[in-house]
Amino acid sequence: MCVAVDYLSVKFDEFLALDNISFKIPEGAFLAILGPNGSGKSVLIQTLIGLITPTIGKIKIFGENPSSLSPELVGYVPQIKTLDRTFPAKSIELVLTGIYYKWPWHIRKKERQKALQALEEVGASHLAERSISKLSGGELQRVYLARCIMRNPRLIVLDEPATGIDITLAADLHHILENIQAKNRTTIIMATHDLATASHHASHVLLLNRRLICFGKPEEALKEDCLHQTFGHAGHRH
Repeated sequence: MCVAVDYLSVKFDEFLALDNISFKIPEGAFLAILGPNGSGKSVLIQTLIGLITPTIGKIKIFGENPSSLSPELVGYVPQIKTLDRTFPAKSIELVLTGIYYKWPWHIRKKERQKALQALEEVGASHLAERSISKLSGGELQRVYLARCIMRNPRLIVLDEPATGIDITLAADLHHILENIQAKNRTTIIMATHDLATASHHASHVLLLNRRLICFGKPEEALKEDCLHQTFGHAGHRH
């Protein structure tokens, strides 16, 4: 199994953010995590990659605890609103933090070429020298994805990557992810609000509202009763 989660709960003081979550996905899967605002999607994403410590339960990624994983195994694309876009940096410098883990003050030729290749793979080579303050939401997501794939991770985790970008750019993002997955058999976990993403692109769907409502193949998890329990209404598919 690529990811195994057993009896996971996360509590912040008296607030129970996640309650008794268990699921497993195989390597090469595409898991879409759906739920309304405040349902715990971002908490689950951050707990899976070791940014938040579980209160109860355990997580195994490729058989290891998240805190013990080599950073080369997992790539993370956070919500774009978490980045300070006033920081005076170029896109290629943001991409290179994927291997330096800090802002690079000197870029070696070999690493610059690798960053340019990553940007080209996500259709953003023309953005290499552009300031991050000048990027649109969709452009910034492409740069973040290029940063994520710098080390060819076996698992890519994305926290609502389509938020703030238009439908065309969102479709491009899914196409890029599908190409990466087909090329490398990469496992993908994505938190999203979009039922169409889950229905058309995911191999597995997890419906979350602080507890696990439904989990399984899209045709199993996206049934009307599961959607009603999660969102309070049936939702709309596209």
